[in-house]
Formats: sequence, C-alpha cells, structure tokens
Amino acid sequence: MKPIFTLLLLVFSITLYAQEETEKKFTISGSVDAYYRTNLTGPNQAFEDEDGNYFLNPGTSFANRSGFSLGMANAIFKYEGEKVGFVADLVFGPRGEDAVFLSTGSSNIVNQLYAYWNVSDKVRLTLGNFNTFLGYEVISPVDNFNYSTSYMFSNGPFSHTGLKADITLSDDFSLLLAVMNSTDYTEINIDGSYTFGAQVGYKDQYLNFIYGNQTYNTEATFQVDYTGGYNATDSFFLGINATYNDTDGSGFYGAALYPQYTLSEKLALGLRGEYFGFHYDEFDDDTVFAATLSANYKIEDLTIIPEVRLDSWSYDAYVDNDLMPTKSLASFLVAAVYKFN
Repeated sequence: MKPIFTLLLLVFSITLYAQEETEKKFTISGSVDAYYRTNLTGPNQAFEDEDGNYFLNPGTSFANRSGFSLGMANAIFKYEGEKVGFVADLVFGPRGEDAVFLSTGSSNIVNQLYAYWNVSDKVRLTLGNFNTFLGYEVISPVDNFNYSTSYMFSNGPFSHTGLKADITLSDDFSLLLAVMNSTDYTEINIDGSYTFGAQVGYKDQYLNFIYGNQTYNTEATFQVDYTGGYNATDSFFLGINATYNDTDGSGFYGAALYPQYTLSEKLALGLRGEYFGFHYDEFDDDTVFAATLSANYKIEDLTIIPEVRLDSWSYDAYVDNDLMPTKSLASFLVAAVYKFN
C-alpha cells in the first residue's frame, strides 16, 4: 500500500510541476489608461474644417483630445517556449485604434501579431506584424515616461509586417536584419514594394535603418535613427533619440533628450526636450521645439502622470484664447496608467 501511495504522490507532484512550467510559458499582461487634457494658452472647443471637427493640440499622436478622454485597453497574450513562441497584442480604445488605423489594412484591434523560432541561442526568426524597432518611444504608455508622444515617434513608422532576424553577435553587440512590406502596411502588399531594415546594437545603444520604395511611391524612402541611453547614477538616466528621414529630397528630422530623475520608489521626474522639422526640396523647413515635463507617481500597479507641455513652431500653427494666430501652445494633462501581469 505504501509503495502505491508513494507512486501516486510522485505522479501528482510531477503533474503540478508540469502545470507550473506551462503556466510560466503562457502569460497574459496589458494595461488600461485614461487622461484629462486642457490647453493653457488656447481654446478647447472643437473647430471645423473640410475634414470635420478637430481640437487645438500639439499635433502629435495620442493624448490630443480636450477634456476627459480614453487611452486604450491593451491585452497581450504571449507563449514563450524554448524553441518557438508567439505574441498576440490586442488594443481597444482611441490610443490603440489611432495607431492601428495608421497601419493600412489592419483590423481594428491588432497591434502586434507574430510567431518566432529560436534557431539557436544566438538567432531568432520572427514572422508577422511587430512594432517598429526605430525610435525611443512606443505605442503603449506603460513603456513611455511621458504620456504624450514626440514628433519623431508620431511621424513613424509605427509597425512593420515581414520577416526579421535578431542575431546576438556577442555579449555587447547585436544585429537585426528585416525584409518587410511598405511601412505600416500591415496585412497586404499592394504593389510589390518592400522595405529593408537593419539595426546594430552595442550596449543598449542602437543605430537603426530602413530603406525601400513605399506603396505608390517611385522614390525610395531612407531613414536612419539613433536610440540610446545612459545611467549616470542610480537615480539619474539620460535617454537620447535622433532621426533623419528622406524621400526624394523631402522628409523630416529631429533630436530629443530624455533626462529622468528618480526621487523615491514612488516618484520620478522627467523632461523631454525635442527639436523637430520637416524638410522640403524647394521650401524652407518648418520646425518646432517642444518641451514636456512629466512626473510619474506610482500607487502599486497604477501610475499617475501629470504633464505640462509647450510646443513652439517656426510659423503660426495655433491660435490663442482670443483666436489670434500664434506660434506656441501650452497644455496640461494628467493621465492614469494601470499595468497588469
């Protein structure tokens, strides 16, 4: 009787262990966010043009509505096996839908959808739709210190669909190579245009490239982007992003610094200072300087983000409270971002 009991106990223990290992491989995580935003030096009512109603805002992606508004609900289903795995990243709400809408051909809720194969401990192949490897910021507010986004991020790219190879060259160096549809064409390749991508990484500093004809464009788009950061002390971090984009003599460029200082386990302060411009083949550049001061206050898994932002263009891009043209706009928002695992 005792040997049978021991055997049953052993089988039960092995079953529990197997279940625990399976649970570790499959995870569900995500976030929920909402915010309130108001202009300090301009009106908050809706204006109307040929495209419909719009609000006076900094002109970057997300967090550009007045009053109380929604961000998005994000649900990430992930399986991580030793050799293979997948990610299904779904978004619901204005922030996610705006990003997905800019990815032509995408359904309303798919942010990322890909499968991968670990060919070896140094090479991973990924096929599907994945967020861009360019830039400092991302779509999810969980991974950004500032709640509103930069002009460099807002002008893209957001996502790619294709095949990429992540290669670990050494403890310090990494390499990414990719062939993809035209930028932000998620589910379809309309005219046979492909974009090639590459990334060289060294100790968390990354130099990124994309090159290729975009859909219905006879000239190739080239973009080079640098993203990195430096921990000066345990409390002070400096992030850096710079980018240059060109298609037949026209495109955009910019640079931003992200100094962040941790005051305590609950509170941190961060500033984004960005200079950005559109360059044209035959016209003067349109440029903007944007300074965004944000605080991150954590209450368990909830982060409260109050934020003051000043955008100043080289031309009259806004109107003031008297509806007179002006180059600058000051705004304030407070956001709540909840993260779950």
